[in-house]
Amino acid sequence: MNTQSKSNKVTRRSFLQRTTLAAGALSTYPSLKALGYKSPNEKLNLAVIGAGGQPFSDLRQAHGGTENVTAMCDVDWDRGARGFETFPSAAKYKDFRQMLDKSGKDIDAVVIGTPDHMHATCALACMQSGKHVYVEKPLTRTPWEARLLTKAAQKYDKVATQMGNQGYSHDATRVACEILWSGEIGEVREVHAWSGRPSWPQGMTKIPPPTPVPDSLDWDLWLGGAAWREYTAGDDDYRAFIEERNARSFRPAGAQGGRRGGPGGPESGGPGGAGAPRGARGGGGGFRPPSYGFYLPFNWRGFYDFGSSLIGDWGVHILGPANWGLQLSPEYLISVECINKDSLPPFTFPDELTIKFEFGARPGMPPVTVYWYHHANGDAYLPEGMTAEEAHKIPDSGPQVGPAGRRGGFGGGRGGGPGGVQRSGYNCIFVGSKGYLGTSGRGEGVGLLPGKRWAEYKLPTPTLARSPGASTGDNHSAHCHDWIRACKGGAPACSNFSIAGKYTEWLVLGAAAVHYDGKLLWDNAKGEVTNIADANQMVKPTFRKGWEISL
Repeated sequence: MNTQSKSNKVTRRSFLQRTTLAAGALSTYPSLKALGYKSPNEKLNLAVIGAGGQPFSDLRQAHGGTENVTAMCDVDWDRGARGFETFPSAAKYKDFRQMLDKSGKDIDAVVIGTPDHMHATCALACMQSGKHVYVEKPLTRTPWEARLLTKAAQKYDKVATQMGNQGYSHDATRVACEILWSGEIGEVREVHAWSGRPSWPQGMTKIPPPTPVPDSLDWDLWLGGAAWREYTAGDDDYRAFIEERNARSFRPAGAQGGRRGGPGGPESGGPGGAGAPRGARGGGGGFRPPSYGFYLPFNWRGFYDFGSSLIGDWGVHILGPANWGLQLSPEYLISVECINKDSLPPFTFPDELTIKFEFGARPGMPPVTVYWYHHANGDAYLPEGMTAEEAHKIPDSGPQVGPAGRRGGFGGGRGGGPGGVQRSGYNCIFVGSKGYLGTSGRGEGVGLLPGKRWAEYKLPTPTLARSPGASTGDNHSAHCHDWIRACKGGAPACSNFSIAGKYTEWLVLGAAAVHYDGKLLWDNAKGEVTNIADANQMVKPTFRKGWEISL
């Protein structure tokens, strides 16, 4: 049924006006070429900050066998070895500042996949040097840094930018937007999104004594702008903590973890490292074999000073359809509150928590409350009176979005954790006045709830341009190609910093809210919390001397 209400229907003209940049149009613009962009037929000279792990994967996708790789940087040359070996003719550095200084004339665009606390520092330096930038998600660790990069994109407007939230390039994310805008589920006033429990270690209460820094690692460069601390790989107490944690962990069915470079891009996930099975890296509550680094190779994501836990790791993926479809932005944000947490560790995020974001009315849309859960097992939300089995899609029925047989990441299967917990197949559910819509994975799956409604549904007429290659299911490649096309004079990439900056700004404010009881009231004009002054130290980071950044 494709029913619409005149009171909440978003007209074709209005949403196209609001989503021109995000649509990823397929044409190229001569006016951009006139400003100095390269022809689509010319090869780009690419560099990377992080030569292993996720940034290496991004680089390969961006390279695509058609571009050049001229320089590579990694603060740990053992971790970066795979990238160095793949592109042996590229200049090799440990300090990205030296790379820009010595090889800058040979670089057009830079892929950045450092730990979160260095995203803004590296990206801004590259943009100020006139380099196009692709920055892995989340764009920044703090709201202030996100706003800084939004402003930088306005100032350095010849630079093409993209955040690595690949779901934005998937057909299902765009179909979800079109369904929401069609009025099919009415006015959306609630969104519930969740992931499993973090698979990297969190909840430690003491820092182990220092251990020798590996010969391959420049620890001072890895810390960058973060406060100095001694390197440690852990001790017996820490190893016992990891053993006990892994023994009681479980991996929800369908869960997928992200892979990210550690110190400038090591080839590793969290505990389990490079040898962990596919699907057990990153977030999502997975069990992994023990790996005992304390901060490295991937454990940094759970530390307040370096990452934003699952909020930035998977929240930025899972909430992508909500951000786009509901036109969320810090200008409409009213408050953020951590309404539940199982603990408040001294230097890492808690394992289980619930964050509540309250947004005011947006053009053509009512106020909406967004809930984000780090949830131990099963669905964090189901419509009242609906079972997971009823919510789930009926096999081989209803519209097929994306390649056939692809379920789309988290919650894609019906099985579950201990006891065979049933799942809806979704990790984000939109609550409308006339029904429910769900998305899954990184926004790679979409459907109406209950499943029988999806089985009878006919998709609305497409109004958003599709990203090239997304229909094949390789949205990672499509997302990188979208950026490469923008670098060469095409339309702005679908998650360019004018979009990704605002998205990241409101999202990572949730990481700040973890530290406080009660609502953080947001003043968008000032870019600060108004009712708890202390919270603003979490909004804008303190940089170590010599690492300060500004436009």
